[in-house]
Amino acid sequence: MKTKRKILNDPLYGFITIPGDLIFEIIEHPYFQRLRRIRQLGLGDLVYPGAVHSRFHHAIGAMHLMEKVLESLRLKGHEISDQEFESALIAILLHDIGHGPFSHVLEHAILNKVHHEDISLLIIKHLNIIFDNKLALAIKIFEGTYDRHFFHQLVSSQLDLDRMDYLNRDSYFSGVTEGVVSNERITHMFDIVQDEIVIEEKGVFSVENFLNSRRLMYWQVYLHKTIIAAEEMLIQIVKRAKYLCQNHVNIITTPSLQLFLQKNISFTEFDHQVLEHFTQMDDYDLWGSIKIWQHHSDIVLSMLCKKLLNRDLFKNHLSNTEYGTLYIEMVDAKLKQHYKINDEELAFIRSTGTLTNLGYISSGNKIKVMRKNGEIIDISEISDLPNIKAISEIVKKYYLCCPKEGLRQ
Repeated sequence: MKTKRKILNDPLYGFITIPGDLIFEIIEHPYFQRLRRIRQLGLGDLVYPGAVHSRFHHAIGAMHLMEKVLESLRLKGHEISDQEFESALIAILLHDIGHGPFSHVLEHAILNKVHHEDISLLIIKHLNIIFDNKLALAIKIFEGTYDRHFFHQLVSSQLDLDRMDYLNRDSYFSGVTEGVVSNERITHMFDIVQDEIVIEEKGVFSVENFLNSRRLMYWQVYLHKTIIAAEEMLIQIVKRAKYLCQNHVNIITTPSLQLFLQKNISFTEFDHQVLEHFTQMDDYDLWGSIKIWQHHSDIVLSMLCKKLLNRDLFKNHLSNTEYGTLYIEMVDAKLKQHYKINDEELAFIRSTGTLTNLGYISSGNKIKVMRKNGEIIDISEISDLPNIKAISEIVKKYYLCCPKEGLRQ
């Protein structure tokens, strides 16, 4: 691979050299530059003010970790060609390129049940055409169809480089130290047995810490009740704008966002024109629109936008049991009386749902450990790792989210 010696200064890893002309050109492409304008943690900065890092940061960091892992595997005697090396870097670099505005928050509000990974694949395939079929192997690695399966595991699994980067990065920018994990140690413990990634036995405690840290980060950051409340407000803003737009009420916004408000676009409708509009959208489309919509004549849209802009966030009550019908009816009555709204309007300012947290899935794509005698076992079977068994249990919490006026006693 030729190298232009382009260097980025990353707050986590220090100087990162872009490894090759093709990767540099992909990073320079507008599709990838768009990730600079999409926050990694959506509205997380409303609780953790430092959490303003972008998907661009994360993608570069994950690529850097992939480079370190592949170099380590080569040193252990595993043959990895230059083409495989470069393609694996491209696959992890582009793994999140299909994210829309505010990352996961609006994934199913702007689109109709379309997962960001499906859009990522569409964009990678389009880039493959632009770059003269040089991304063909990266596509196979991303899809998991390449015959050397361990490459895909490094991109997407329970111990992939995506998770390793975002845990440390989100921890760093949020200031939540529980998310810090020893990436360098874990990545040096990777090995390959029968075309699958395994962890050397001496690295199991680091992996246990990784899984435990991920679970803690979910409760403290990703599923923080105030962040969930802010995200619910943003979701309802988009849903209300879409409802008004589809009922012929004038909604001023950017041309690309307008398309997705006017139509409930599903994956089968993602033609080239739709893809081009999608790749024009970022967080700024929403923030600019919200600033306009705060003055809209629709009382619900206006109220939601004003509250979010001024961080007058909904209250979010969590419970270990589902909220009863009588309690929800009492909340609804208070809200309707206070805001003088009807049942149709009420649906946009009160929401209920379930939060789930699972640290390790002990079925399917397991984390495998290679013992000193060469035996391969699932990490949950190691007797002196009781935490693994505990975090393999699903924890559920139920939430009721609405303006504080509905929850006053």
